[in-house]
Amino acid sequence: MKKVVEFLTAHPIVFLATIGRDGAPKCRPFVFPGEKDGKLWFSADAQKEVYAELQTHPEVEICVCTPQNEWCRVSGKAVFEENVAVKEACLATPYVKGAFESVLNPNFKVFYLANPSGALSLNDGQAPYQF
Repeated sequence: MKKVVEFLTAHPIVFLATIGRDGAPKCRPFVFPGEKDGKLWFSADAQKEVYAELQTHPEVEICVCTPQNEWCRVSGKAVFEENVAVKEACLATPYVKGAFESVLNPNFKVFYLANPSGALSLNDGQAPYQF
């Protein structure tokens, strides 16, 4: 998983795929603010549709691809947790800081991906790393 964290840290703009409340797939850019305690963390705004989608259908997949044709895909279950230490770490990311400003913002929610699985391809002639 260390390789995955390094890749996502170097390429923090990912695409998050969810199942909408209407049952249709949704995909949008998201920021990967980091890893803590072995978990891949993300943030969401409780006022946004994506938060409602994740409450209804927590299974998600993220994907990122570089111009060098390196890519990473991770699936898991979004698990929300009131974790001040994670929120503080997320605020180190400029986009997250600009969106929420404080760990006290009631709309600032954080979630991690439980039971992550996926693949990482570094375009190095090797088969994608499966995890």
